[in-house]
Amino acid sequence: MWIDSHCHLTHEKMESSAEELVQRAEHAGVDGMLNISCQITGDFPGVLGCAQKFDNVWCSIGTHPHDAGLDAEKAITQEKLVEMARSDPKIIGIGESGLDYYYDNSPREDQQDSFRKHIRACIETDLPLIIHAREADDDVFAIVREESSGKALGGVMHCFSSGPQLAENMLGLGFYISFSGIVTFNKADELREIARNVPLDRILVETDAPYLAPQPHRGKANEPAFVVHTGAFLAALKGVSDDEMARATTENFYSLFRWQNKLAFP
Repeated sequence: MWIDSHCHLTHEKMESSAEELVQRAEHAGVDGMLNISCQITGDFPGVLGCAQKFDNVWCSIGTHPHDAGLDAEKAITQEKLVEMARSDPKIIGIGESGLDYYYDNSPREDQQDSFRKHIRACIETDLPLIIHAREADDDVFAIVREESSGKALGGVMHCFSSGPQLAENMLGLGFYISFSGIVTFNKADELREIARNVPLDRILVETDAPYLAPQPHRGKANEPAFVVHTGAFLAALKGVSDDEMARATTENFYSLFRWQNKLAFP
């Protein structure tokens, strides 16, 4: 059984209801899904509400770097974020947060301030950090290293598409690397080489649905059921069986997101 470690079940671009998505995922062999928040003052109530409906769906709380410049998101203090993150056992991670210098939808200073706030909240709550990084490798690593110096911080580089140096640096800090359907794309040779070199006990697999559907579904709306294709592709890439990859990525997911011992996974 697989785990989709990062999806957006309640996103407006999803073409099916959450109930239908979860049912199809289960039929495909997906045992659980992590529903990701991008706006604390926007989508989070719906993200949490969706997770509360299903035994095998959990969620995060956080501000995407695209939204870090919004006044309402900036008004959420670290203390408030910590309070909200502790409010429900279905909330098992903080993010996605990070830096996106490709689109620069928010000022970089706001992105960095938000990222630091999320890191500090993770350290205070013992919840893992879910990082979005695009064209910002050096700053992502520098900020994580600075903020976590001497402190316990765990997390995952979601939908990894950065360079090999960031992968190596974040693995050195104890982070996991999560691969999406991008790794199946024809032109993703460098990413495939990175995936080959990530230890099996540090890999997660995700869809980032509704985006980035893997082969053979590229061009369609992505959904958690499709994570099995990315997982099987990674298995072949690393020379292990599908069952071994499913077992490893599932164990990695539970290892990362069980940090605070208050969670009751099925």
